[in-house]
Amino acid sequence: MARSVRSDGRLDTGFALVCVVLAVFALILPRRTREGFAATLRTTVLSPLVALEGRASSVRAAIVARNDVLVTRGQVATQALQVKAVADENLTLRKLLGLSARLQDGFVPAELLPPRGAGDEFTIALATGSDAGVQPFLPVVTADGLVGMVQSVDRATSFAITWAHPDFRVSAMSVDEGAFGIVQPHLGAGAERWLLEMRGVPFRAKLEPGTLIVSSGLGATYPRGIPVGTVLGELSTPEKWARTYLVKPSVLPEAIGPVLVLLSSRAQRGVNGVWTTVNAADSAARAVAAAGDSLARAAALDELAARRAALDAAADTLTDSTLAFVAGTRGTAADSARADSVRMRVRSDSLARARARPDTTKPRVVVPPPAPRAGPPPDAR
Repeated sequence: MARSVRSDGRLDTGFALVCVVLAVFALILPRRTREGFAATLRTTVLSPLVALEGRASSVRAAIVARNDVLVTRGQVATQALQVKAVADENLTLRKLLGLSARLQDGFVPAELLPPRGAGDEFTIALATGSDAGVQPFLPVVTADGLVGMVQSVDRATSFAITWAHPDFRVSAMSVDEGAFGIVQPHLGAGAERWLLEMRGVPFRAKLEPGTLIVSSGLGATYPRGIPVGTVLGELSTPEKWARTYLVKPSVLPEAIGPVLVLLSSRAQRGVNGVWTTVNAADSAARAVAAAGDSLARAAALDELAARRAALDAAADTLTDSTLAFVAGTRGTAADSARADSVRMRVRSDSLARARARPDTTKPRVVVPPPAPRAGPPPDAR
């Protein structure tokens, strides 16, 4: 075993020495001779190695190009996400500017601060405090609707509970003022935890899915007319005297950005007409739906009337053709009967004439007139 290892080492050493000698010899040779010798080696002995190197270079270039494409795609996706985030933030700020323009005064704008801990998912921190006039129990709103209520205040910061907080309550009503109730968090599991429920609705008041729910103004915290959410459907509860509805919030958790804190002076004056676009949109949607239903109903009635008219026309045509056929048949029978009677009458007349004609073959008997009487005429007395 040691002998074979020793012989292999000698062969390697000899091969290396031969390569060194050939390299030195190639360096000594003239340039043209060296290039011709190298070309001969490339086309004969080194041809498979040259082909393998070309394939390896192609594979390496493809891998590098793919990596570049992946890097570029990742950069484009990141930029697209950033652009979408910027566009969403721009839209939110524009809506908030429109809301502030409609309010005109009586509010304090506030930015959101990072959350304090893992257990405060239902509480938000605001970058404004008592120095700006913020007090506890003030409503927090956005352009989409109600967010929550200020709970505690510092000089420069404040903390507010959102509509998902277990202590959140608001007196609400339907946008047409047909139903009143209390809106509170829906303490469900999973995604349903981020929904609301409207309790205490009178049993006679039935709300359809999609109905807009706004604050009713009952109480000292929330003014009348702030959008709270839209009805998703009715919940089954043990209460038989009232209805409970599942409500989708107007302000989704991921859409909570910059907010406005309504001051007490503004809350006392009310916010009538501030969220009119939302109410108008709901009314317009209902009007469009009603118009669509009426148009569909009118189209169905028109189609039914057209079908009835077509059936009536077909029935009239069939009746006329039947009557004409019957009348034609009766007229033909009457004409034939009339012709037969005429023929019978002519035949009877001709027979009567034949019977009344005298016989010319017999001699005629002439009766003489009576002779006058002779003698005197009778006396006239």
